[in-house]
Amino acid sequence: MTDFQRYAIYWAPEPGPLAEFGAAWLGWDAARGIDRQHPPMSGPLAGLPRPVAELTDTPRKYGFHGTLKPPFRLVDGASATGLHGAVERLAASLAPVTLDGLALHRLGGFLALVPMGNTSGLEALAAKAVQELDPYRAALTPEAMMRRQSARLTDAQKDLLDRWGYPYVMQEFRFHLTLTGALPEEEARAVEALLAPVVAPLLPKPFVIRDICLFGEAGDGRFHILHRYTLTG
Repeated sequence: MTDFQRYAIYWAPEPGPLAEFGAAWLGWDAARGIDRQHPPMSGPLAGLPRPVAELTDTPRKYGFHGTLKPPFRLVDGASATGLHGAVERLAASLAPVTLDGLALHRLGGFLALVPMGNTSGLEALAAKAVQELDPYRAALTPEAMMRRQSARLTDAQKDLLDRWGYPYVMQEFRFHLTLTGALPEEEARAVEALLAPVVAPLLPKPFVIRDICLFGEAGDGRFHILHRYTLTG
C-alpha cells in the first residue's frame, strides 16, 4: 500500500457484471491490476465511430469508478497506513446511500453513468470524505495549481481549488462513472446510442452505495483498488 504516488477515495462496483463491463470497456481492471481486452467492435457495438481504445484513452488509467475524494499526494509526515486507518474510521461513520438507479448520460463532451433521483445523501457522503481526509492531503504543487487554474473555472470553483485542492467538490460535486474522453457531439451521440442497450441490463435499480474504496496511483499512472471498506455508520 506504500508504493503509490497519489491516493483517492472512489466508489467502484463490487465484482459482478457491471464491474466486468467497466474494466473491459476501459481496458484496465483496477481490482486485479491488469490490462483487459476491449469488447469487439461487432455485434451490439458495430458502428462505433472510433476504436474503443481511442474512445477510452483518457479515463483508462483511473479504472472504472465514481470519485468521492479526488487524487491527492500524502502530506509530509503522513503514511499510507495512517490513511488506511482514517478511511476505516470514515467508513464506520457513514451509512449506506440508496439512490434510484444509474443511467447513461452525456456530460459535456463525454459519456458517463450518473445517479438518478435525489442525490443529496451521496453529496453529503462525498463532502464528508473530502473534509475528513483533508489532513492527509498535501498541497498542490505550483505546476499542478497552474494547470488547474488554466481551466475555465468560476469564482466558486477557484475558491474550492484553493481550499480543497480540486474545483469540483462540495457544491460543485457531481458523481459520475466516466466511460469516454471528450468527444465531438456527433461522435458522443453515436456512442451513446450504441452503448445504451449494452449497459441497460447492467445498471442497478436501486443503486446502493454500500462501501467505498481506497485507490492508489502506481508509478506508471495506473490506479489500483487497495482496499474496500463497508459503510457501517
